[in-house]
Amino acid sequence: MDKNIGKKLDGRYEITELIGEGGMADVYKGVDVVENKVIAIKILKKEFAESEEFLRRFRNESKAIAVLSHPNIVKIYDVGFSDKIQYIVMEYIDGITLKEYIENEQVLSWKDAVHFVVQILRALQHAHERGIVHRDIKPQNIMMFTDGTIKVMDFGIAKFAREEGKTATDQAIGTVHYISPEQARGDITDAKSDIYSVGIMLYEMLTGQKPFDTDNPVSIAVMHMHNIAELPRHINPDIPIPLEEIIVHAMEKDPGDRYQTAMDMIRDIDRFKADPDVRFGYINRSGEQETDGRTQYFSTVNMPVQEPVNVSQQSYGNTGGYSRQNTGNTGYRPAVNTGGSIYDETYDEDYTDFDAEEEPQKRSLFVPILSAVTVVVIMVAVFFIATLVKGVFSGEKKNNASEFAMPNLVGMDFNQALEAYPKLDIQVEATEFSQLEKDKIFEQNIPEGDGVKKGEVVKVKVSLGSKTVKVPNVINYHYITAGEALRAQGLEVEFQYQANSEFKEEIVFDTEPAALEEVVPGSTVLVYVSKGSKAKEIKMEDFVGKNIKEARVQCGIWGVGVKVEKKDSDKEEGTILKQSIDKGKEITADQTVVFTVSTGKAPEGTVDMEFHFPQNSTGRYTISAYQNGVAIFESFTLSADYSKDNLVSVRGKGTNEEIKMVLTNLSNNLTCEIGTYSMNFEEGTFSTVSEDIGRAFEIVDGYIRSESPEPEQTEPPAAPEQPKQEEPQEQQPEPEQNAAQEQGGNEEENLE
Repeated sequence: MDKNIGKKLDGRYEITELIGEGGMADVYKGVDVVENKVIAIKILKKEFAESEEFLRRFRNESKAIAVLSHPNIVKIYDVGFSDKIQYIVMEYIDGITLKEYIENEQVLSWKDAVHFVVQILRALQHAHERGIVHRDIKPQNIMMFTDGTIKVMDFGIAKFAREEGKTATDQAIGTVHYISPEQARGDITDAKSDIYSVGIMLYEMLTGQKPFDTDNPVSIAVMHMHNIAELPRHINPDIPIPLEEIIVHAMEKDPGDRYQTAMDMIRDIDRFKADPDVRFGYINRSGEQETDGRTQYFSTVNMPVQEPVNVSQQSYGNTGGYSRQNTGNTGYRPAVNTGGSIYDETYDEDYTDFDAEEEPQKRSLFVPILSAVTVVVIMVAVFFIATLVKGVFSGEKKNNASEFAMPNLVGMDFNQALEAYPKLDIQVEATEFSQLEKDKIFEQNIPEGDGVKKGEVVKVKVSLGSKTVKVPNVINYHYITAGEALRAQGLEVEFQYQANSEFKEEIVFDTEPAALEEVVPGSTVLVYVSKGSKAKEIKMEDFVGKNIKEARVQCGIWGVGVKVEKKDSDKEEGTILKQSIDKGKEITADQTVVFTVSTGKAPEGTVDMEFHFPQNSTGRYTISAYQNGVAIFESFTLSADYSKDNLVSVRGKGTNEEIKMVLTNLSNNLTCEIGTYSMNFEEGTFSTVSEDIGRAFEIVDGYIRSESPEPEQTEPPAAPEQPKQEEPQEQQPEPEQNAAQEQGGNEEENLE
């Protein structure tokens, strides 16, 4: 008999029977004697429980996952840690795994498959929005009720099993059939990795087989990285074409080519359900490819079907399958010695020679036909242009000239829409709560681009803003009951555990926002839970540079209160910039630590700079600041004749920004860079990278010129200077000529 059966964890969770065994934990059925309900208890295996680093990460992740609240995610009720046992208390599911269901049904109808997948995607979207990636989506981790409701479990848990000193081969075993290419390579994984796994599951549900399958897990991992799966409809022709395209798009090798979010995949599924004939264009079904020096022509429409080869016989070179239209591939690629494609048809090698022999005997009609078509097109174009020009000059108008394209009003303020489109009679059909701000239009009855006429009535729906709910008063509630009451109002819950001598352990003593305060549905309510009067001493960690979520989780485990102050910073949003209690300081569980957290927005501020104009400078100027080639500041007019010392206050964003300052002479519009400076707008300081003010004034012609002309010093003879001094008068030839005529017109003879 299992030694854990019959135990009561923390005096509350009684273990009754073993219901499942996994690679890193065993799952038991149990009873919560406090709440008197059936629960599931996952207990870590000994090899994982003995690793302090694993336990630390496991605690943090488990606490973070505990805040997930979605109808398609198995609820986490509690997490317990001690020297002897580590466990997770979660919702008990009286059902079977999706793996068991698939094995029983073999091939699912597309309606059932879509029903399951949409629920899985909704669960993933909820988790991804909160920064949690599953990383181990597979039918074994999907639970199913008898009514078809899906519950996803084990969020984020498998991540730690794979990080705990295992090789790439070890990591793949057990989940390799659903692993994403980037995960198989050991690259960083994100939400798109989960989407790939969902695509694999949908493929399996509709075809009855996995896209890649051999007896060697490493070989399967290699296939995920390099091989292209056989198109699902080649295995099961009953699969609707749009659904096949959705599978293909979800299973793209490059994460950038896949659905970027779970919601994007849901939208395509909804489009397919609304219109079974829709086409997404994710599969190019005809084309050509150069193979072994020959061009192979293929089409998924007219090619004969061959029996597929056993998948275990696949080679690991290029394989048949599908390709996206925008990847540069030219269509469905023929297989070479693989079971991944059922098409491998080429034309006879003599086909090219045969064409070459026939060409001299058969003159092509292509050139004459093309010439005739070109002439006709030119004639039509000339006629059209002539008609158009005639209409313009004669003032002719089309009958439908008063008709114009319907603009997109969605997202506009209703009153602004009235002002922007006075030709339309915009009327409010209804007002409803929505995600848009108050008075914003969120629906119009005439689609964008449709033809409308002046005065036509357009019905719109206008937002009343986000609907608000009151935070329930859950003080003196047990924290589990409090969480359920808050979630029933559509609110997210985050627990904060603190020592409090006035309230019993596990009882709520405060919430943030406070009880009865109005908030938007989906808002997170911080629930403060008492840890009793215990106030054990804790050594403070250094959280600077880490995310506030991690700090909240750890402080929650300690029972230390957390207060957040936000500050603009170019660090990633949520990054801790400062903490009120220094690293290593001894604190008690009833204390509160204040974290200064980045908003993710570059800080704004002003940097004061003083420029000293050269003593012999003159004129009126402006000084402009450029950041990454964009002007961010221009001073008012600065007069060198009035003051040589000029203060310039540059306003901008950032903490270590390279700013170029440019001088402009307003009399001639000449410009020159004064210098480059490194500016910290948060602190209002700067340092000089390079500067040459004197050169800038020289280039913009900003110095005082000498009174006496320079040519007098360089050309000594006085007589030749006379014509040069009279040069400006030569610009008026007519008066000079008249004067010469009055004097008798003898100057030319004298000069000769």
